[in-house]
Amino acid sequence: MTRLAFITGASSGIGQALAARFYQAGYNLALVARRTPEIESWAGSAKIDAQRYRIYGADVACIDSIVAAGAACIAHQGVPDVVIANAGISVGIDTEDRGDLDVLAQTFAINNVGLAATFHPFIAAMRARGSGRLVGIGSVASIRGLPGHGAYCASKAGVVAYCESLRGELRAGGVKVVTLCPGYVDTPLTQGNRYGMPFLMRADDFADRAFRAIEAGASYRVIPWQMGVVAKLMRLLPNALFDRAVQGRGRKKRRGE
Repeated sequence: MTRLAFITGASSGIGQALAARFYQAGYNLALVARRTPEIESWAGSAKIDAQRYRIYGADVACIDSIVAAGAACIAHQGVPDVVIANAGISVGIDTEDRGDLDVLAQTFAINNVGLAATFHPFIAAMRARGSGRLVGIGSVASIRGLPGHGAYCASKAGVVAYCESLRGELRAGGVKVVTLCPGYVDTPLTQGNRYGMPFLMRADDFADRAFRAIEAGASYRVIPWQMGVVAKLMRLLPNALFDRAVQGRGRKKRRGE
C-alpha cells in the first residue's frame, strides 16, 4: 500500500525539497500552502505524477483553515503516514517598536499554534491505527536567544518543548513525534540574512537527511550534526561569555527592511 506524506509550507524551500524526497521514496503527497499556484508550477516542472499528489490551500495562521485542510486530506487521500508541520516564518523584531509586537504574535500563530493545529486532525486516527509520524520543524535557533531574533528563537524553542510533550503523550499509542532542528539551509527564508551562516546546506541535502531521520523514527535530530555540536557548545557558554560573543552580530531583517 502506498504511503502518504502531508507537508505544510510546500510551495518553496524546505517544504518543497521534502516533498520531492518523499515522492522519490514512493510516497503519495498531500501538499499544503497558501500559494497553491506555486505548488502546481513546481509539480509540473518536476514531472510529479498527477495521480500521486493533491494540493490543499490553507493558512496555518488560521486554526480552522489548517484543520479543514487536514480533514479534507483524510476524506480524499486517507490518514497520512507522515505529517510534517514545516510552515513557518522568520522575521526580526525590536520589542521597543509597537508594530513588532504584532510580528511576534503572528510568528507564534504560525510557528507554534499552526504546528499544533496541523497535527490535530490526524492524532485520533493515527492512535486508532496504532502508527504514524508527526514531524515538527524546529531550529538550532531554539538553543539560545540571539539579538534581534527574539520572535524566531522563542517560537522554535516552543516547537522543541511542545513536540517533546506530545511525544510523551502519544508514545503508548504507537505514534512517533520527530523533532528536526535544521541549521542554516539555503532557502528564500535565509537568503536575506545579514550574518555568516556556517555549515550552510542545500535544501535537497537537508531533505535527504531529514527523510532518513523521519524513517528511523528519531525523536530529535539536529541537521547537519556539526551545528548540533556548535549548539551544545553555545548552550554551555556562561551568559557573560555568550553575551559578549553575540554582541554586534548582524540582526535578522525586520518587516519592511
